[in-house]
Amino acid sequence: MVEEAIPLLRVADAAVAVRWYGRLGFVQQWEHRFEPGLPAFVEVARGRVRLFLSEHTGDARPDTLVYLRVADVDAVAAEFAVPVENKPWARETELRDPDGNRLRVGTPLG
Repeated sequence: MVEEAIPLLRVADAAVAVRWYGRLGFVQQWEHRFEPGLPAFVEVARGRVRLFLSEHTGDARPDTLVYLRVADVDAVAAEFAVPVENKPWARETELRDPDGNRLRVGTPLG
């Protein structure tokens, strides 16, 4: 087993969030509900990068910031029609998901 940290983001509607994260290349791995109609807890993955998306109140707070390192930040920026900034450490852009969570997306320099 590989040890890892998996960010958990609070979302109001997991289905909407899964579609939005799909634009970033994430694919839903599984969904859990204790019973039909109860809040969903979902895992999405993009390669080895995973996120948990939770409808459960209290699991996380909106406006959380996650940094996503990608091979091509320009492709991400084009998908979302946002600018890319040159920083001393990377080319970066920042996105907000439908629930206000922030994703800073960057491609390292060099």
